[in-house]
Amino acid sequence: MDLYHCMIELKSDAKALAFAASVEQWMSELKQEGLIGGWRLMRRKMGLASGPHTGFILEVEFENMAALEKAFRSVAQFTEGEMRHYELMHAMIASYSVGLYRPFPDAERRERVALI
Repeated sequence: MDLYHCMIELKSDAKALAFAASVEQWMSELKQEGLIGGWRLMRRKMGLASGPHTGFILEVEFENMAALEKAFRSVAQFTEGEMRHYELMHAMIASYSVGLYRPFPDAERRERVALI
């Protein structure tokens, strides 16, 4: 499993509940299309964070890199109508940063370590 991790800061006039609803709609569409596995949206609690931590974290699960690539290719081919929920969600975002993570140690790494 690969985890696409998005740290998100909303625009000052964006409403958190409206953003959460838009994320729910967009992620539900992607999941229904079979393009993603699980996902979760989390909000910083009590403003407690340091450094670069943002107001929201969105994590999206993919079975593997091929599934991630398929999702990106498929979304790039969506019609304007299909992109409506994405655009509603994205319009509320002031800034974001992303990263791709994997469970560690993973099976491949464990196997290599075992051979040493």
